[in-house]
Amino acid sequence: MQKTMQMDAAARQAKPDGASRWTRRQKWKDDAMRIVFVGSSILVTLIIFSIIGFVGYQGSLTFKDVSPAQFFLSTDWSPSSEQPRFGALAFLYSTIVLTVLSVALAVPLALSGAVFMAKIAPKWMREILRPAADLFVGIPSVVYGLIGLTIIVPALGKLFGGIGYGILPAAIILAVMILPTIMSISEDTLRALPKRLEEASMALGATRWQTIWRVLLPAARSGIMTAVILGMGRAIGETMAVFMVIGNSPKIPASLLDSTTVLTTAIVKDMANTFYGTTWNNALYLMALLLLVISLSLILVIRVVSKRSELK
Repeated sequence: MQKTMQMDAAARQAKPDGASRWTRRQKWKDDAMRIVFVGSSILVTLIIFSIIGFVGYQGSLTFKDVSPAQFFLSTDWSPSSEQPRFGALAFLYSTIVLTVLSVALAVPLALSGAVFMAKIAPKWMREILRPAADLFVGIPSVVYGLIGLTIIVPALGKLFGGIGYGILPAAIILAVMILPTIMSISEDTLRALPKRLEEASMALGATRWQTIWRVLLPAARSGIMTAVILGMGRAIGETMAVFMVIGNSPKIPASLLDSTTVLTTAIVKDMANTFYGTTWNNALYLMALLLLVISLSLILVIRVVSKRSELK
């Protein structure tokens, strides 16, 4: 009996020690994971700001030899001439026109597809259409460019005359490329809406289309805007597909089927012809900085839209 009591006492004394070891081990794991996560976030932040700082510094060196007025307001891009000119207005103008046109082509189709998959299509059809739409995201951009070069450009040339290169074929390709992004995010937003909105509208006598148009789409406005802005970000940063069909002439286009150049394609086309530290090279870095600023501005817009939707 005494021996049993001693064993029980020893067990009671050992139990806190085991629990203490487990607590110390768990605390050590938590501290290690905290260090890993904090270190990773700091490293990513340093990398991002290093890239922005490097590109910004190299781009700012352009203004040693080129005035801001010439760079932003001139369309004369002749960096290899005897008297080099570095006017990037044509690239900025074409970038804005291409982005707006591609979004204008993609948004109606994307919203129609999102509404159909979220509120009209049966479940079995939605399970087929959603993965099929997501497959478009995984197609390399060079494949889109090849299709545009061999099919869209010749077709536009036969239809409207001329060669067929220009903003229009590039906008068609970009619209197809950004369509899955806008459609998937818009669908998720529509499906996340409270069911009571639709039920209340139908109970008041509204038809399905009136409910979708006047209730659901306005309620999902913030999510749809986020999807459109993300699509714009991809359209602005796309290079290879646009490079293959836009024509790459450094001028303001006279029409949608006139050859031109955007910021991304100008960087790709000229980077191999420059030497690091030259004015030409610095001007290309300044174009890259403009793309970064535009992308960051779009991210800030998404943040503002999200905060406003949360306040509502």
